[in-house]
Amino acid sequence: MFRTSLAIEITVALFFTAPFAMAGPSHRYTVAPGSEVSARVAFFGIASKTARFPKVSGSVTLTPGRPEAIDLDITIDAAALTAGDPTTLRRLKGPAFFDIARHPTVTFRGETMTTTGPRNAAVRGQLTARGVTRPTVLNVTFAADPAQLTGGEPIALSGRAVIDRRVFGMTAYSGIVGRKVTITLDAWMQPA
Repeated sequence: MFRTSLAIEITVALFFTAPFAMAGPSHRYTVAPGSEVSARVAFFGIASKTARFPKVSGSVTLTPGRPEAIDLDITIDAAALTAGDPTTLRRLKGPAFFDIARHPTVTFRGETMTTTGPRNAAVRGQLTARGVTRPTVLNVTFAADPAQLTGGEPIALSGRAVIDRRVFGMTAYSGIVGRKVTITLDAWMQPA
């Protein structure tokens, strides 16, 4: 009886500590030049407009065996945004949308990651735009399985989130510009 009880206790202890024992060292990466964020929104309900943010910085720390332990920080230079025409660009940079004079950056801080496939994950975090912070889920696809990372190789990832621009105080032109915005991140991450 004692041996059976001891064996059960050891099995339970190993079960609960195994994920931590299997976790390897953390790997930190920084966003490389050439990474980009874009934001696409419906326009008049029949077309769309896209703004591009070519200046992106930040880092991610991944721990093989512990995907939930992500630490992701992305900073987008809103002042560097580009758009299809000068009028749209002026409006996007102005007080009705990004208000870059007061809020020159947009940030995303990923707090937890749940794997949804071998190369896919949902990163839950906080998006801040115009000084307003809201919970956001960034659905990420890695070019390679992040569980196989050794920390010495660069990684590519793409992410997608859909937000309601109104919750960030971007309420102008509601009859013309859609409220849902699709944000896409294409990032090349290099070992830090």
